[in-house]
Amino acid sequence: MRRILLVNLLILSVFASVSYWTEEKEKLEAAMENRVESAAEETDDFIKWVDFDVSKFALSEAYKYDRDSYGTDAHISWIDLLAWTAAHTGGVFDNDRTVYSCMQELEEQVTAGEKLEDLSAELPYFSYYQEAYTAVLAGMVGEYEIEEMDEKGTVTMVKKYGLKAFHPIAKGFPYTDYDDFGVSRSYGYERQHLGHDLMGQTGTPIVAVESGYVEALGWNQYGGWRIGIRSFDGLRYYYYAHLRQGFPYQPDLEEGTVVLAGDVIGYMGHTGYSATEDTNNIDETHLHFGMQLIFDESQKEGNGEIWIDCYQIVGFLYRQQSEVKRDDETKAWRRVYQMKDPAAESYERTKDFSMYP
Repeated sequence: MRRILLVNLLILSVFASVSYWTEEKEKLEAAMENRVESAAEETDDFIKWVDFDVSKFALSEAYKYDRDSYGTDAHISWIDLLAWTAAHTGGVFDNDRTVYSCMQELEEQVTAGEKLEDLSAELPYFSYYQEAYTAVLAGMVGEYEIEEMDEKGTVTMVKKYGLKAFHPIAKGFPYTDYDDFGVSRSYGYERQHLGHDLMGQTGTPIVAVESGYVEALGWNQYGGWRIGIRSFDGLRYYYYAHLRQGFPYQPDLEEGTVVLAGDVIGYMGHTGYSATEDTNNIDETHLHFGMQLIFDESQKEGNGEIWIDCYQIVGFLYRQQSEVKRDDETKAWRRVYQMKDPAAESYERTKDFSMYP
């Protein structure tokens, strides 16, 4: 009788133990599931879309104040000026008078000693526009060095603060353009045109707008010969497509190569719209120039991609075109005046040379 009782107690103990650990396992699994969901929510906390409607006028006015006030107590970055204006206008920049008035208000208040962080603390959406416009413009203005020729013909390296980005077409080469962002495309499948076309002559030197590293190089049936350059902060991806048949880009370029703003990277053509490499299947010679914003790597490809209308940016950058010359031996064009970009030097010092990012 005592043996039966002991067996029953043992069985009950086993069931109780199994029940306990089953319950604990369920709790642990639930906790882990909640943790994963929380992590997903945290990593999903990034900007999903940007409508960059900043006008050339606004870019020019904000840039001039940034450059001219640099080093003073009244300095405001052009990004903050544009974000302040957008927070007042809802991101609309079609009225130059309103834009100028908003910027002037902030400039006067900061000159009077007020702090931007205090002025913008209660301003709805300022932080959003600040982050969004930083993603678009962060690499275009800053300190840099560039060669300049003086009146005696002597070339020296000069330190500067200002616009260190360049127009995508080299100086002296004609082109035409219009705002064609979002128009329909039909090759392969129905889609929108997510870039800006600049029409010109075959062989026109194409210039890196911003310093960065080559992330993509080669043939794509939609873009033909194309180059993709990523900014050092990872936020911008510049896409240069439909490059020249036979000699599309500089022969020394490869994935991972660091390029500086103003460097010649390729040549205008009309390749693409074909699965066969080096095919001219586009009627008009032009550069397709695109800018993609990447707040999270999940946005690099797929439905989450953010491409902005860069027509106004291209117009603004016309003030700085890279002067180039042709090497008769290699038939390649190269920039005339060399540049030093602290962002590139910092990247070169810190990157792992055994593996490109």
